[in-house]
Amino acid sequence: MPILTAIILSAFVGYGAAWYFGAIEGNFSLLLFLATVVTGMYWLAERFVFLPRRHRAAEQAAGGARARREELSRRGIEQVDTSFEDAARQSHLAQPWWLDWTAGLFPVILIVFLLRSFVFEPFKIPSGSMIPTLLVGDLILVNKFTYGLKLPVAGTRLTQGNPVQRGDVVVFRYPPKPSVDYIKRVVGVPGDEVSYLNKRLTINGQPMAQTPVSDFFDESVMEYFKQFDEQLGARSHRVIVDTRRAAFIGGPDEFKHKDQCRYSVEGVTCKVPEGYYFMMGDNRDNSLDSRYWGFVPDANIVGRAFFVWMNFGNLKRIGAFN
Repeated sequence: MPILTAIILSAFVGYGAAWYFGAIEGNFSLLLFLATVVTGMYWLAERFVFLPRRHRAAEQAAGGARARREELSRRGIEQVDTSFEDAARQSHLAQPWWLDWTAGLFPVILIVFLLRSFVFEPFKIPSGSMIPTLLVGDLILVNKFTYGLKLPVAGTRLTQGNPVQRGDVVVFRYPPKPSVDYIKRVVGVPGDEVSYLNKRLTINGQPMAQTPVSDFFDESVMEYFKQFDEQLGARSHRVIVDTRRAAFIGGPDEFKHKDQCRYSVEGVTCKVPEGYYFMMGDNRDNSLDSRYWGFVPDANIVGRAFFVWMNFGNLKRIGAFN
């Protein structure tokens, strides 16, 4: 077992190293699931096989120590080191390293797996596509149960949950490359006709209200951008617009249901198919979103982002967001 365990642990370390250095495309959900299964099997083996076996060996060792003490007592030797019996028992009960690194870690790994799969999952914002709502470096929490529970890895839906709504900020698996997680705002739900023409958002023929506010200073590029409060459903959020950029959507990809979109020099209009969503970034002129790569299927939805729990460069960022 020590050799087998060493091989298994080496495989996990090798996978992580290859992922870190870019040799392979990793899947953390799968890695965590396998770690839970493997350590769980060791935990069961420890509880029902190895630990009882060590208890029996410890009792045998203690019994041998007692017999030795009794034999010495019959010979008139009373000053006997009684700690030998305890030491013999403890040496046999001690958990070997290969169980300490597997069965011993199972409770912690199981808790992390359950929390990450069914409650909250942390993410880090890697780009500025959601400025001003989310900044680069924000560490956020994503609610995994709002839209219904799904089986980890397989993604099979277990419960229905609440429907995805316009205005929600969601994390989803990027349709052209599902191993990559993206975060955008939902602007169109199934059946909606979404238009983004001349940098104004219209849904089902109704322009979304925009109220100008003070310009936003983006420290990452040291520039000011026009900023608006945009009303999307019952909630409002802020967006920024680069007035120097053309409204034209250049070079959209080929994607499923692209025939539901019409591109022009003013922008794009799309009819959202059933079972899909139209996503956009709040940094409207610096976001690769549904305007470029298409609709997001419901099966790709990971959860609703709702809270910044840390930004090491700006602690004032901590808190809920719309």
